[in-house]
Amino acid sequence: MDKMILRRMEYYGYHGVFDEERKLGQRYYIDLTLELDLHEAGINDDLSKTVNYAEVHELVKGIVEKKSFKLIEALAEDIASSVLDTYTMVGALTVGVTKPHPPFDIHFEGVTVEMYRSRK
Repeated sequence: MDKMILRRMEYYGYHGVFDEERKLGQRYYIDLTLELDLHEAGINDDLSKTVNYAEVHELVKGIVEKKSFKLIEALAEDIASSVLDTYTMVGALTVGVTKPHPPFDIHFEGVTVEMYRSRK
């Protein structure tokens, strides 16, 4: 299966277990790998035969920036189900949600959850 990969889309959201996280917000990075057939789009140079990645970006932006979840797992699940519900030509996807600066008294680059979802 072909893939469309959207790497490190950056948004500002209000997610977290702690009240301050949901009040102050923080930066999040989203990675999406969409599995779909890109053959017709490639040979015909036709946007209607593929997924418009600008629209995917806006869909994800609306979820990350307008909703609030305690867990980034819930955020990832919402993104996955919304993309699959909106784009029927996507057969499966992998979504990664990175919280680059979790509020811990330890130093590391961030935490990422990654999940794979497909049509049943």
